[in-house]
Amino acid sequence: MESIKALFAECELLAPSGNMECLEAAFNFGADAAYVGGPQLQLRAQSASFNGETLARAVEYAHSLGKKIYVTVNCFAKNGEIDILPDYARFLNDIGADAAIVSDLGAIKTIKDNVPSLPVHISTQANCTNYATARIYHDMGAERVVLARELTLEEIGELRQKTPKSLELEAFVHGAMCMSYSGRCLISSYLTGRSGNRGECTQPCRWEYALTEAKRHNTFIPIEEDERGTAILSSHDLNTIRFLDEIARAGVTSFKIEGRMKTAYYVGTVVNAYRMRMDGCEDIDMLYSETEAASHRPFAGGFYYGEVAKNTFNDGAYRQDCMFCGLVKDVDGEYACIEMRNRFGKEGSYEILTPGNIIKDVNILEIINSKGNLVEEATLPSEIVRVKTTYPLKRGDILRKRL
Repeated sequence: MESIKALFAECELLAPSGNMECLEAAFNFGADAAYVGGPQLQLRAQSASFNGETLARAVEYAHSLGKKIYVTVNCFAKNGEIDILPDYARFLNDIGADAAIVSDLGAIKTIKDNVPSLPVHISTQANCTNYATARIYHDMGAERVVLARELTLEEIGELRQKTPKSLELEAFVHGAMCMSYSGRCLISSYLTGRSGNRGECTQPCRWEYALTEAKRHNTFIPIEEDERGTAILSSHDLNTIRFLDEIARAGVTSFKIEGRMKTAYYVGTVVNAYRMRMDGCEDIDMLYSETEAASHRPFAGGFYYGEVAKNTFNDGAYRQDCMFCGLVKDVDGEYACIEMRNRFGKEGSYEILTPGNIIKDVNILEIINSKGNLVEEATLPSEIVRVKTTYPLKRGDILRKRL
């Protein structure tokens, strides 16, 4: 049987990046490519996006590392947006974007008609669930299809067998799952007037709900509750670290992590775990534990093995096993310059997340604050402090504390 490392040799690890800090973390911890939002037609309209200037810098940075950048252009376009697409596609092509991720049929054709050299990936929002649809996208000029999240491993395998080998398959392997079919949700539009399909989702599936009786106004009856409340529409988070090899064997060559609104700590932690698996790590329990170190809702395996488990209550609450203390921004001799995110001090032991490894039982020997004073604790968010530890740190490492 082939080795795990050989199995994943031609596979891509694709990370989310909502800003440059997340992009740096993604590449530092082993992502081969990142997907980002640009200034137009992307599904994170209010945050987690790059403007034209920063997007160009992001592409240049990625290419300097031999990495790739895919730009989300996956809103369902309105009439006026089709008109501006040719210029936007030319801009993406000119800055060297490695692909545009698109869902709208008209947008796909407009891009390929006007800028045929810009690669197009079909977004999961397009709900591609069968080989016939995948072939049509390929005939339209798409190089890759991001499969609908509802497909099983068996269905992916059949789709792979019945589509051209030149059509790449990408699938989500980790992160938040929407309650609606491949994310095409109308709840936010209905309740708030802000469309999830236009990048303005208010995430009402994460809200707490209760029943009311028509004649008993202001009486709210919890549907199901624990000490954290109830959130009956909130889905589990996807986690495939235990069967990532099966997804590869089904024919998927790009493993996509969800989370363009997540922190650099989340991105670094999850990317590191999946990278270690793809590089041959056999300690699955340890890797699964690593995915629990970042903020998440209860984990599930999605639809890969068929119907999701029923009657499994999800309280909707996020949990994590580690606290993000700081990010190493630079190294000055034996001192690491750490940007503080959560309080940390000389008491207790810490962990260092570094590419391809997790260093435990690290002690802090000295902390020098931004005023040059020796202190016992770092207490000011975003302050850059100089720290000496029992383990040598390098730029991009993450300091964390187990909870």
